[in-house]
Amino acid sequence: MARLKILLMLAVCILLTSCQGVRKEETKNSIRIGISLYRADDTFINNLRSIMEEKAKEFERETGIKVTLDIQDAKGSQNTQNNQVDRFISLGCDVLCINPVDRMEASAIIDRAMTAEVPVVFFNRQPVEEDMNRWDQLYYVGVDAKETAILQGEMIVELYKEHPEAVDINGDGVISYVMLEGETSHQDSLIRTEWSVQTLKDGGVPIEKITGGIANWERSQASALMEQWMTEYPDSIELVISNNDDMALGAIDAVERAEVTLMNVIGIDGTTPGLEALESGKLLGTVSANKELYASAIVELAASCALKQKPPEEYSLTDGNYYWTPQEILINNIEENQ
Repeated sequence: MARLKILLMLAVCILLTSCQGVRKEETKNSIRIGISLYRADDTFINNLRSIMEEKAKEFERETGIKVTLDIQDAKGSQNTQNNQVDRFISLGCDVLCINPVDRMEASAIIDRAMTAEVPVVFFNRQPVEEDMNRWDQLYYVGVDAKETAILQGEMIVELYKEHPEAVDINGDGVISYVMLEGETSHQDSLIRTEWSVQTLKDGGVPIEKITGGIANWERSQASALMEQWMTEYPDSIELVISNNDDMALGAIDAVERAEVTLMNVIGIDGTTPGLEALESGKLLGTVSANKELYASAIVELAASCALKQKPPEEYSLTDGNYYWTPQEILINNIEENQ
């Protein structure tokens, strides 16, 4: 009988210990998020990083759960980013947030994450569909590149309908444009280039391409290209279509140096310097993602993964693992500036 009592007591102790373990898992009071940026000096990524840090602090205040962000700069090197992922995993990060250097090489990151059973939230640079389908703990937060491009084209379509003289600056019935493109390997660059122009054509805007070039999202490269084009095609360029705000600002830098006033420049991203140029009238328009929602979605989704909870309902996921951030057109009021 005494032996039976001892066995019963041992069983109760084991049960209580296991229950305490479950409660401890459910009441996790801290999470660690490893974040790797393709390039920290990219203006849009830097804007997004700042807001992500703010959102992590908000999450802490609202939930009482401590959030540690380990943010690293891959400096444009996929090998460096892979090493950063290894480090995050060795440090025991609960979840990874990765802005891929090369979207075509995301499989190497996914291999590491799957082996360690660490969920991944990719953002800004979308991995190929085949990679995203490999595991149910992979997510992507970004903007729909085709929607972005269509919105960029629509801002000129609407302006042309209401004020054709504001776009057809020399009044010859044709709008001559140049195109500043981002990286050749970035899917957004290809889609933005194609669909912004297609939207102009579909909208009945008479356009003629003068030239175009790849400036890799960079302001200085765009400025050099624009300076060259203005020399080669003096008094011919009426519109500069840029895949992002930084390159648009580079074009504006060159235009200002040449003291040219009759030219429109449009960008994408709604970065802080881009919005400043918009407010001053130097930039005609931009397509801006809701960066507050963008950053919130990354942080909230990462936190839910780390806590082994369902994704937050307020961030509706497409196909179970994609969150598309809302976007809007921001354009100068032509009537006020006339």
